[in-house]
Order: sequence, then C-alpha cells, then structure tokens
Amino acid sequence: MAYTDDALKAKLSTLNETQDSIVSVSQWIMFHKRHADRIANFWLTSLRDSAPARRLNYIYLVNDIVQNARQRRRTEFPDAFSPLMPEAIQTAYRSSSPEVQQKIRRVIEVWRSRNVFEEPIIQAIESRVHDIDKAKGGGGKKTLMGKSLFSSSSGIEVPKELESLVPLQIALTKAAIAGKPSIDTAESEYAKLNDPDTVLPSPPVYAARLSSLIKLLAAAESSISETIKTRNALILDLQKTLEVNKAALAKDEATYAGLTSRKSNTEAKKREVEDSIMKALVSNDDSAEDFGPAGSSARSGSPGYISLAPEVEELTPEPEERPAAAPAAVLAPEAARGQVRAASAQSLNGPSAKRQKLSHEESVVPDLGDMGIGNFGQVNDGNGSLGADLDADVAELIRQESAKS
Repeated sequence: MAYTDDALKAKLSTLNETQDSIVSVSQWIMFHKRHADRIANFWLTSLRDSAPARRLNYIYLVNDIVQNARQRRRTEFPDAFSPLMPEAIQTAYRSSSPEVQQKIRRVIEVWRSRNVFEEPIIQAIESRVHDIDKAKGGGGKKTLMGKSLFSSSSGIEVPKELESLVPLQIALTKAAIAGKPSIDTAESEYAKLNDPDTVLPSPPVYAARLSSLIKLLAAAESSISETIKTRNALILDLQKTLEVNKAALAKDEATYAGLTSRKSNTEAKKREVEDSIMKALVSNDDSAEDFGPAGSSARSGSPGYISLAPEVEELTPEPEERPAAAPAAVLAPEAARGQVRAASAQSLNGPSAKRQKLSHEESVVPDLGDMGIGNFGQVNDGNGSLGADLDADVAELIRQESAKS
C-alpha cells in the first residue's frame, strides 16, 4: 500500500492506549521510512488538532517508533522527529491533567536514561516542561529530594560561573530545533527543482514553484540567521569564561612553583638536621667505648663531646721532703758499708748463684743484692757491729767469699 496523508490520518484515528494499537500503527509507519519527514510533520499537526486526552497516545507512538529505529540502527525517524519533540511535548503537557503529566514525565525520563534522543533535544524538552510547571506556580516538578525533576541529569546544580551560559545554550538549542524543519524543507524542494533528471513543468507552474522555493529559502535563511546570532553570543560568553580561567591558571601555576621551591628548601633543612643528629650519636658511641686517659683527654677537647664518666676530684701527692746534707763524719762509715755491700752482692750474683738459678727451672731466684745482705758484718759506730749477732762460722764464710772476689 502506497503512502498517502489520508492513509496516515486513518491510521492515527484508530490509535488508542493499548499496546496492540500502538505497535500496529508503529509498524505501518516504519514500513514507509522513505517518507519519514512527511510523516513526522503530519504527526505533529494531528497532535495539535487532537483532543487533549488523546495526545498521550501520540507520544507513546513516537516512543515506540524511535526506540525500534534505534535498535535497528535506522536514523530516518529519529532525525525526523527530534526537531519536533520539544513543541509536541509542550503542547501535550500544557493541556493534560496532572495524572497524564506524570506519565509524560515518565516517558521523558526513559528517553534520557536510554538516550533515545540527543542531549540537546532532551534538555529543550525538559526546559519546556519546567517552564510550564513554573508558570503554574509549582516552581517546577519536585522530586522527593526537593529538586527539580529536569534540573539536570545527575541532580547537580549548575556552578555560579556557568549560570550565564545556561540560558544561551537553551536559546541556541531552541533556535536550532525550530529552524531545522524549514531548512530541511527548503533544501529538499531546491534539490527537486534543480534535479537534472526531473522533467520541468510548464513555465507558469515552474514559476510558481520557484516563487514557493524562494519563500522557503527565505524562511530557512531567517532561521539559520537566528541560530548564528545565538551561537555567537554563546561563543562570546565562553571566551570570557576562558579568559578568566586562563588568568586563574597562571596564578595557580605561580603558586605551585612557589610551594615546590619551599618544599625543596624544607627537605634540605630536614636532611641537615638529621645529619647533625646522626653525627652526635656517633660521637657519643665512640666516647662510651674509649676509656683510656689519652683517648679521654683527646675527646674531652673535641667539639660536641659529652663525657659519660662522673667527675672525680684529682688527688695531689704531697711533695717529698729532701733530707739535709749529712756531716762528713757520718758519710765515711756509710762509704765503708757500701764497699761491703758491693762485695756481698757480687758473691751472691756470681757463678754459684747462677748455678742455683739454673737448677730451679720453674722458680725465680730473687736478687739478694738488694735485700740488705751487704750490711752483714758492717760495724755501726756508736751501735756496735752489725754482724755481732751472726754465728762465727757464717761470718768466716762471708770473709772467705769476700777474699776470693
């Protein structure tokens, strides 16, 4: 069955809320995908002319058509319906009851979550709905968290620095959506009249078509001119925002360089302090191990030395008293005693004494020369003979040894 506007009108007249009715009309429309633009425009006209209670069915129909087209990776119907959806949703939402409005909002949420339409289209739709709710005094539909349902996809508020960009972007989106149908129509009519394979009609008819094309081109030119104006305003505001961020970036980079330098200086000071601490610890360890007087005196004078030994008061010995010079009368007997002592020492340290030492390998024979043996037999003036108490045989033996030497 060939496509005609009357056939589409008949199909739309049978549309109701049941799934079978929506799927049946959707499949018939998708079969005529070559007429997607005409179908979309006729659909919008029919939605405007229909009763408010039936407009929700038209939205359900578009939802089924576009989602099936996305699954089949067909772009004819998404491209044809996208520019018309903000106006269509606005018309249906404004005239609907609160219950129907809630259903329309649910459809919009599905479109956003599944990316049925592009982001600018979704934003334009949400903006229209928000404006209607605000005009009714509701300040926009509120969620359980108290925020607008269509404020943003993630519920995050727009930063203050970007608030001036939001209305410009919305205006640009609206202008682009509003101008797209007229631009597409003008380009399509121009291609038909300038197709080399197309048979030209009679001059009067051809002139009438050219006049109609001129009007279409003028309307498209006006639409794109408004879009250009809005886009330039957005770019100007974006450039201002860019300059502000460039200045802030330069300041941040200077701050970063200063902080980096301070960090390096602080790290260097920290290393110096740690090195001094380690040197002090090593010095203390060395002083604890060194107990000699030389080492103690050497380290006690070194810088940073900490003595671990308790301070002890030094003992100063008393000076020795030298005896006074003896008189000559006393020195003479002393000289005689020295001669006798030398003789006795020689006899005790002679060969016989050495033999006695060799016969005792493990014992040490003391040197008897310093044990006062030389005093034996000496005469002490005033006190009698030192050898008076000796046995006569012993005294004789001493005289013999002295004579041999």
